[in-house]
Amino acid sequence: MVASAIRTYQICTRCIMDTSDPNIQFNEQGICSHCIRYDIELPKRVFQGEEGKEKLNKLIDKIKADGKKKEYDCIIGVSGGVDSTYVAYLTKKLGLRPLAIHFDNGWNSELAVSNIEKTLDKLGIDLYTYVIDWPIFKDLQISFLKASTPDGEIPTDHAINALLFREANKHDIKYIITGMNFATESMSVKAWAYGHSDWRYIRSIHRLFGKLKLKNYPHFTFLDLFKWTFINKIRSVSILNYLNYDKEKVMGMIQNDLGWVYYGGKHYESVYTRFFQGYILPNKFGIEKRRGHLSDMILSGQKSRSEALEEMKLPGYPAALETQDKMFVIKKFDLTEEEFEKLMRDPIKSYSDYPNSEDTIGKLKQFVNYLRLKGLYSK
Repeated sequence: MVASAIRTYQICTRCIMDTSDPNIQFNEQGICSHCIRYDIELPKRVFQGEEGKEKLNKLIDKIKADGKKKEYDCIIGVSGGVDSTYVAYLTKKLGLRPLAIHFDNGWNSELAVSNIEKTLDKLGIDLYTYVIDWPIFKDLQISFLKASTPDGEIPTDHAINALLFREANKHDIKYIITGMNFATESMSVKAWAYGHSDWRYIRSIHRLFGKLKLKNYPHFTFLDLFKWTFINKIRSVSILNYLNYDKEKVMGMIQNDLGWVYYGGKHYESVYTRFFQGYILPNKFGIEKRRGHLSDMILSGQKSRSEALEEMKLPGYPAALETQDKMFVIKKFDLTEEEFEKLMRDPIKSYSDYPNSEDTIGKLKQFVNYLRLKGLYSK
């Protein structure tokens, strides 16, 4: 889909996605392309009811059998957020023996650290934390700010995926169990965030704007991904796609059973994510990530459209916290306020303005979706 140069504002009649996504399309009923995609993909990506229970039981039996003589039978990523916390809870409830992996990029909130510690202590799960060299990671994050694209969280997302596969390979573990779930996380807006698996794109941004070598930064190429997936037979499993996943009920469960504490927003367990989504995206790019998150909740039947619209009227970022985070981020990046404000004023760019592997990734996604449809790749 090609975005028009100038568009009249329009909002979906079913969810609350709007023309802040430049590539969004609407049918005659005013329903957006995200909703249409959701209806098409949901049956392919999610098992529900008794079918889900049956498929999940078979999957758990396979994971246990493959890991029978090993210290751990699966890898899980933990961030202190609701989805990863529930995955940790669920794996233990299902009798698995996970190794938890945490990527410390220097931006953990105290609440996130507390949630991780309490969860893993109560569940008896071992933790491996990878602490990235801060000057190197800072250099990469600032490179993305200088690139002036709205996908400044890509360096963290890519490193987490690389680390999970790397540790699974190191320990000869065949299953990575993730907290991704299509029902409440279906929204995919390429113009907002591209490049999670595109090392060429990340490297090109850093080569243009970075100053340090990316030594010890966890990353992967397509060759690495092919080796891990098809030669070493490591599978990334979205276990929540096998359940009727109700996020509000899950939050209550982990609060009661694990002492988990809510941190106030989607992925706000990270200070930088909170600031990037709550301040940089809306103020520089006109992007409200809450719009996508709330639309997912509408499509999954966990929130009404009217409730979502009312929530959008409320401040997404408390003023005092916004000021505190802004000063903290500027100081941690060793920037002056003037330097930061210049970055905020720089002309907006797109991932397409930089070298990338978009065509290759598109073909790989089509191939993986075909394998999913044939039952040859996990949900």
